[in-house]
Order: sequence, then structure tokens, then C-alpha cells
Amino acid sequence: MIRTSGRHTTLLVIALGVAAAFAATTSATASAQSAPSGARAVADWSLIAQNAIVVVGRKFPGEAAVHMAIVHATIYDVVVAIEGGYRPYAITPTVPPNTSLDAAVATAAHRVLVGRFPDQQASLNDVYLAYLNGIPDGQAKSNGIQVGEEVGVGMLLLRANDGLDSIVPYVQRPPGPGVYEPTAPATPLGTRMPRVLPLALKYASQFRPNGPPALHSGEYAKDFKEVKDLGRVDSAVRSAEQTAVARFWTDHDLPQWNRNLLRLAEARGLTAIETARMLAIAHVAGGDAMVGCFDAKYHYLSWRPIHAIQRADTDGNAHTAPDRAWQPLLPTPNHPEYPSAHACHTTAIAETLESFFGPGRLRFSLDSLVTGETRYYTRFAEVVAEVNNARVWAGFHFRYSQEDGSRLGRNVARFVVRNFFQPLD
Repeated sequence: MIRTSGRHTTLLVIALGVAAAFAATTSATASAQSAPSGARAVADWSLIAQNAIVVVGRKFPGEAAVHMAIVHATIYDVVVAIEGGYRPYAITPTVPPNTSLDAAVATAAHRVLVGRFPDQQASLNDVYLAYLNGIPDGQAKSNGIQVGEEVGVGMLLLRANDGLDSIVPYVQRPPGPGVYEPTAPATPLGTRMPRVLPLALKYASQFRPNGPPALHSGEYAKDFKEVKDLGRVDSAVRSAEQTAVARFWTDHDLPQWNRNLLRLAEARGLTAIETARMLAIAHVAGGDAMVGCFDAKYHYLSWRPIHAIQRADTDGNAHTAPDRAWQPLLPTPNHPEYPSAHACHTTAIAETLESFFGPGRLRFSLDSLVTGETRYYTRFAEVVAEVNNARVWAGFHFRYSQEDGSRLGRNVARFVVRNFFQPLD
């Protein structure tokens, strides 16, 4: 059962700069001294990365997911190299016997972040040096810096020319029934995503769905009616709770998930290797789900409900009727409708978490900086169902887009879990 509570202090107060984010991070983690040594370093640099990518770097959820995946795969490889027990993702450094995990994690994450965001080098250097000052000098610290540098540089070389910095112009297809058109004056987001090198998948279209239903079909008419009725800004049938759920899930996907994953790791008392592995599995699956999702979005270029409903007299379906004044509850994201990116991303993360923790009941929570609420769950599948409802109730998506997005995310997650981050034989 899901319930909500009132406003509360979140794990991280989003800061204006990386240094401010580090101050918030250390303040938050200092309140949890029970966290195992090393796990705090993983959490600290996870939040520093989150801030550099989302707050300062201003990456939208699709690209942010891939950047987060790169950083967390790097952190995982550092921790595995030092603590052992699991297969590395990609980089296997030489590790001296006396090596500081904290220094290695900080150095590897810092190296990758500076490499991916060179315009933030000065502020990231300040955070890194301040962090190193908190680690006792000595051979262990020096060894940790050396190991972290090797892993960070190795990851940057592995991801060189991965498409995240490419420029891919948006090309509008001739307008017509079913064809996506931008929902904002700006260029649609994510045009480069279909060409981004996945972290685990063989290629971006590996799990591409079959596409939206035909406009003249009964399935289309059914899902059209649902979003038309429940997703309109002035809906007479959407409940206050449904409106609250829709707003809750308009927080930026990446910090919303990441800060709550860290809270879950703290609550469960995860060790450094457990925390690094959980984050790596979740973010790599989430990042590749976004790559696959945007591959499908720009392959099918399917129209959003706002245009589908306003122009329903052009769709050839006798069971749909136009409403020229129809507007969604909230502003529609500016990229193609099918499949739903939030469904792809959330389902991928939820599926990996169920694999990590097991299929049984597990009490956990997620918060939203948009609404100031915390929502409580006992199964990860509950989150998927809630997100799939939320995007329809917000007026963003048709139900079939949610279901196919979830299927894509689930397939990606299962592929990642089968092939990466597994225990040594």
C-alpha cells in the first residue's frame, strides 16, 4: 500500500554549485555515521556527480542518465579492484596492498567528471582537494590516488567519442496524423541519444518496441479517451490524489532516484561494495534504457496527446473526437511521445533493485522536490505502476506508451543483470 506524508528535509538540498553540493552532501552523510567506512565515500561522490551533471551541467534526464551510469560504473570498478568479489565492469587497475578506498573513489570520480565536464574543472578541483584533505596522508592515500587515476583515465578512454557530445540536428517530418511536432519553441531534446554508445547493450535498438498502435485501432481509441479525460488540465474526473501523483513524478528523474537510492543504501546498512554495485547496476540499466528509449522515440516520431486530441478529426478513427481547447495538466516534455522515457528509466531501475534485494517485500520511500512529499512502498513494482499512471494523468502519454516503455526498461535491466556486475565464479 502506498501512502504520502507532508514536507520534510530531503537527503540533499540542491545547491547552486559543486562546492555547495559537497557541503550539503557531507552534512547529510555526517548524520549517518553508522554507514560503513568506504560506503560514505561512494555516497559522497555519487551526490557530487549528481550535482555536476544535473544542477551545474543542466543535463536533461536522458543524457543525465548516461553520464550518471558512466560515473557509477567507474566508482564500481574502483571498489571492486580494492575489495574484490565481483567481476569488474571494464577497468582492472593494479592495486597495491595498502590502498585507501576513499582516496581511490574520490580520484576516479573526479577524473571522470572533469573529463566529461571540463568547464567545471576549477570547482570540481576545489571539491576534490577539500575531500582529499580529509583523508590522512600516507602511502594508503597515495596508492588510492594512483588506483583512482588509472580507473578514471581508463573509463574516459573507453567512452571517448561515445556520442554524448555529438551534434544531431532535429529534422521535422512532414506534419500529419500521428506525426510528432515540438511542444515548445526550443529544439526537441535528446536528438543525439539514438547515436550514443550504450554501456551494456550491444546497440541502441536492441530492445526497440514494435511501435504505437494504428490510429484507426480500438486500442488507440481506448487509450486516447483515457488521457483525454484524465490528463486534461481542467479534468472533472481526475481525483486530487491522481493530480498529486502526477505532480510528484515531475521531479527530475536522476536526482529523484539517486538521492533515494542512497537513502535506501544507508537504511539497509550496505557496505561500500554493496552500495557501489547497487548504484552501478541501477544507473547502467537506467542509462541504457534511456538510450534505447530515445532510439525508439526518434525512430517512430509519434505525436503527443496535446496534438493528437486537438487534431483527432484527422486520425481516421470514428471513436475519437477533437477538442481544440484541450491542454494537459502540466507542460508536455519536448521530445516524441512513444515510448515513455520515464517508464523506460523507472522500470529499468526498479527491475535491477528487485534483482539486487530480492523479490520479497521491502519497505522503502521516494521523495519529490516538486511536491515536498514522501511516498512509501513495499515492492518496486508499485513504483512502476504509479509512474505509468502519473504520466497519463499528467497528460503526457498514452497508456500504450507507458506499457511499451516499461517493457523496454525491463528487458534492458534483465540484460544488464545477466551480463554485468556479477559475483566471481
